[in-house]
Amino acid sequence: RADVKMQHKQLRVWNLKLSDAGVYTCEYGPRKVHISLHIFKLTISLDGHFLQNEVPELILMQNSSGPLPDLSITLFDSNNNRVTPELQNKNREKYVMNLKKLEAMDSGTWVCHVHSDSPLINQNISFDVKVLGFQNPDLERKYATVDSTFILSWHLNSQKIKWTEGFRGQLNWKQQENANAHELLDFNVTAQGQLHETKKSSSLLFETPERKPESTIQVKLPEVHFNHSGQYQCQLEYQGRHAQSKIELVVMKVSANPVGPLSRGANMTLTCQVSGPLPPNAYLRWERVNGTRMDIKNSKKHEVKLEVNISAAGLWSCHLIEDSDRKISLHYYVEEAPVWINHVIIGASVGGSLLAFALGCLCIISGISSHRRRQRAKRMAQARQYLLENKTCQCQQ
Repeated sequence: RADVKMQHKQLRVWNLKLSDAGVYTCEYGPRKVHISLHIFKLTISLDGHFLQNEVPELILMQNSSGPLPDLSITLFDSNNNRVTPELQNKNREKYVMNLKKLEAMDSGTWVCHVHSDSPLINQNISFDVKVLGFQNPDLERKYATVDSTFILSWHLNSQKIKWTEGFRGQLNWKQQENANAHELLDFNVTAQGQLHETKKSSSLLFETPERKPESTIQVKLPEVHFNHSGQYQCQLEYQGRHAQSKIELVVMKVSANPVGPLSRGANMTLTCQVSGPLPPNAYLRWERVNGTRMDIKNSKKHEVKLEVNISAAGLWSCHLIEDSDRKISLHYYVEEAPVWINHVIIGASVGGSLLAFALGCLCIISGISSHRRRQRAKRMAQARQYLLENKTCQCQQ
């Protein structure tokens, strides 16, 4: 592992080991030159191949012919940001450190800077870190409207970091946290580093887009249903370890009661509903397009259903607003009933009123006639009784 270049009086040693540390002496005639070789060895767990959210372990060892110095260690990530490691074990021969939880963006070349005042040491040791994972956030919330077309995407960084070693994964969907999961896709990486997918469920109304960016897992909902809401989890597996990324899909729908044209003077109830709980900074809003402030109604905190009673036709919109940003909107056009329908309704109302009045009058007249007939019968009965009494009296005389 060594050779000597006599012309330049150089000793070259390659594939250094910790045991190569020591004092090297060069003798040239009567002259002697002593050089102390101090050796560092830096190792990283799992050969530098990680999944996101894993915590690497870094071990720095040193060896020297003299007393080992107390080292100061500084780390810089691939974006040249300073990282403070958590020191697990420290003696002058071996430093064991835990780094932060890794994210996909941490892939690249890191630098470990080693410093000592006595002897003076300023040494940069570079090492590679590859983090296989998703460029999506760990938990992402997406919004869709009923009957729309929607694509859910997970972006892997496998092409970016040229990860060609075998990994596989799957895409699952479940409507609630404790519900049964439906497996939608299986995928794995080929020898050329390309993703290969297999659709698992044919009974569900999901599709796999034919064209999509490289290293992207996608599922397409050609026509969103209200029950398509829930958690979609994409999971990676590599050497028995797992990483996952979730997308929470919230679906909105609107309805009206009664359904149909709005007659003049009538009321209608519009309902806007979302399929899952909203974050504290999100709410629903009904408003009439080109309407007034009186035509605006906001939901309360954590409400997933908002109803509004309206008496004005036109285009009504329900918005889902998060942090003053409209995420989705769904429109409902309330049609005004034609004039002839209004006239029919008015005529029916007037006719009904007149009919009721006529019936009332008939009842009153009939009641008066019945009362008069009773009074007349009563008077006739009294007259007959009077005559009978008078005849009786005459016979007695």
